[in-house]
Amino acid sequence: MTNAIQGLSWRTAWKIAWRDLHASWVKFIFVVVAVAVGVSALTGVRGFSAAFSNTLLQQARTIMAADVSARYFHENTDAELSQLQNLKQEGVRMTPVTETVSMASTVENPNPLLVSLKVVDPTQYPFYGTVQLDSGLPLAQILHDNTAVVSDEFLLRMHAHVGDTLKLGNSRFRIAGVVRSEPDRLSSTLGIGPRVLITQSALPATGLVQTGSRAEERMLFRLPPTANVDTVRKQIETILPDAQVTDFREANPALVDGLHRSTAMLSLVSLVTMVLSAIGVGMSMHAHLQQRMETIAIMKSLGARSGQVLRIYLLQTLFLGLLGGVLGVAAGTAMEHLFPAFLARLITLPVAAHMTWSPVLAGLLTGILTTLLFTLPPLLGIRGMRPLSILRRNVETAESGHSMWQALRQDRYQTAAAVVIVVGLAVIATTLTKSAMVGGWFAGSLVAVLLLLLGAASTLLWLLRRILGQSRRRFSLAVRQGLANLYRPGNQSAAVLTALGAGVMLIMCVYYVQHGIVRDLNLTAAPTTPNVFLVDISNGELPGVKHLLQGLPAVHGAVETVPVVAGSIVSIDGIPEEKLRLEHFPKRMLRSTSVTWSDAIPKGTKLQRGQWWKAGTADRDLAVSQHTAELLHLHLGSQVVFLAGDQQIVTKVVAFYRSDGQHAYARSRFVLPKLALAGLPVIWYGAFHADPARVGDVERSLFQEFPTVTVINVADVLEIVRKVVNQIATVIRFLAGFAMLAGIIILASSVAATRFRRIREVAILKSLGALRQHIVSVLTVEFLMLGSVAGTIGVLVALLLARILLHRLDVAFHLQWAASLVAIAGTALLAVITGWLASYRILQMKPLEVLREE
Repeated sequence: MTNAIQGLSWRTAWKIAWRDLHASWVKFIFVVVAVAVGVSALTGVRGFSAAFSNTLLQQARTIMAADVSARYFHENTDAELSQLQNLKQEGVRMTPVTETVSMASTVENPNPLLVSLKVVDPTQYPFYGTVQLDSGLPLAQILHDNTAVVSDEFLLRMHAHVGDTLKLGNSRFRIAGVVRSEPDRLSSTLGIGPRVLITQSALPATGLVQTGSRAEERMLFRLPPTANVDTVRKQIETILPDAQVTDFREANPALVDGLHRSTAMLSLVSLVTMVLSAIGVGMSMHAHLQQRMETIAIMKSLGARSGQVLRIYLLQTLFLGLLGGVLGVAAGTAMEHLFPAFLARLITLPVAAHMTWSPVLAGLLTGILTTLLFTLPPLLGIRGMRPLSILRRNVETAESGHSMWQALRQDRYQTAAAVVIVVGLAVIATTLTKSAMVGGWFAGSLVAVLLLLLGAASTLLWLLRRILGQSRRRFSLAVRQGLANLYRPGNQSAAVLTALGAGVMLIMCVYYVQHGIVRDLNLTAAPTTPNVFLVDISNGELPGVKHLLQGLPAVHGAVETVPVVAGSIVSIDGIPEEKLRLEHFPKRMLRSTSVTWSDAIPKGTKLQRGQWWKAGTADRDLAVSQHTAELLHLHLGSQVVFLAGDQQIVTKVVAFYRSDGQHAYARSRFVLPKLALAGLPVIWYGAFHADPARVGDVERSLFQEFPTVTVINVADVLEIVRKVVNQIATVIRFLAGFAMLAGIIILASSVAATRFRRIREVAILKSLGALRQHIVSVLTVEFLMLGSVAGTIGVLVALLLARILLHRLDVAFHLQWAASLVAIAGTALLAVITGWLASYRILQMKPLEVLREE
């Protein structure tokens, strides 16, 4: 026997490991369940979220009508055209869109009207989405060189009809249809006047666009499926250095924020499920090795070396991790395909799940690796197990072992194991989030949090022992024994509390973060979010316009207004405008810009840096949109000089802000205090929410009372955005709920894994004459205290972490007292229920049956 053990091969080690697994397979259910649930959540959530993210990106492309857009104010040079032609050879499609203003009339009504002209190639435009016409026909079918499509507002103002002849510059066009919706309306210039669309090939004959014209050019690009957006975008920026280049990821702030936050939730849920499964595996395997200490001592007494014994349990661990991983991948893949069907009644976006190997392999490898990592310390602990001390432990009453800190200081292998775990977690987190920075921060933060939890648990146990020692007589016998079990010799209460607290912390952190994100999304996509904008309202018309709109039944919510003062930028930080070296910001936008005022942070706007001024200040402070500040290289304290009318305004940058793109101030770049613009000529823009189907009625009412006010209807586009954002919130709730459910299952298996430590204690109590009712009371107190303390610690740390994470996501944090108290009570109840479901059979066991095995 001794020779057999000394010559232990991998094959023999596997046989021993398999026999041990087969003999006590019930114990390993907890390990397999923990791994399977974690991997299934990881695989299912990542696979479904990838498909959902692709759907969101497709919606973002639709709102821009392209993958990339370049905005500029000049004709392309020969060199630019040549380089753009090279992009075409790489599979990039492109089409120009020209926007300008012009006077237009009809043969039937010669009185001219200022219109917003949009010139497109209907055979190419739009690359994504569709232009909706009242006839339901495709744009390319009715828009030709001798035809035009117009907005309903044009027909209303000109008293015209489809089929009339439109006079535009030197050309005439037949009005062939009415445009209801354009996919890129939010990306277009909110020009003055009704919309008129003609073809690019018909534009030269009109004579409207000449050298020096105020025409704005937008080049839309569609990339081949395999192209990298960032790479192509850099190529476009190199070809068109004076253009403002954006891609579909910047199409609409609300949609982009929703995509960013859903991706953040995906990463958080993935990491949480990974750590939760690791916690369950670590606790289960530690309990198993504690039960096998006598077997290990006997094997060592027969001559087995530590490395050989380690080989047996290493094979067990790998097998359990692989088994749980395979089951988890199968369940996760099934859930990935079931999620769209399950959510079909809640979301209308066409989310199609496709079998991809990356989430499957990531889930399987993560399951095996986390199982191995978190069982490494107890496996390495086999090295320090001395046969004599193990075999004599049942007759010794001294408290066993050292503290974790002493063990780490005295055993360099355990220290190395701790380092390996941290590095392994960083690698896994980096792989899941595709960010080395996030992986490093996650691993470091997790270590810090675990140390904090362990310190808090140890401190609470110490306080509990002191209180119990000083007030022992105030408690009943069952309570005293139940509380004393938390610090009995050889106990692992601090580790159990740390593990449970970490689980509660992660689950509640997911809840707090998703609650904050969903709350912010709901504010962004509220039913009264403006979907109709007004342009060119005079000071005298403003009160009447607001009064009229407030009385219309189709209008909901308040009417938002923003004052606009026309101006230009003279200099930035002392450098004249003509000498500024700017990239990707057309200088035309410096010479023709606008400023506005607001003494409070405008609705739909979030302060990014700096501080907003107080109402009534006479200082010439300046708040700049974050994107504009980056393009102009502004910083807090920068000096910007504006020319408005005949007055120079010297301002100092004190704040940067970001708009959600949904409100009246969405397109403002520069905001000053009200007094800084006092006395300057001003026009007003407005925004309000109207029933999408009744915008035409609102438009007619406004035209009758205020014929010079331009109505810009983006209800159809913004309704798409609102619905998508609401569905993002639904999916985030679902994914967070799924992760929390998976965490609860894993925590339950972790609590259940501690049952084996109580078997001998219950047997001894029974031998000493303890009644079953007394033992039930003792164990209930122990479970209840474990759950309550772990819940309290976990919730407190989760609140801290959620506050930090939401701040990073630019989302307001709101304390959830009710949810926190429910979480603490729920953890205590979970510990009691799970503990008893796993331990009730202990009461049925006879003392002799247990003690005979000792």
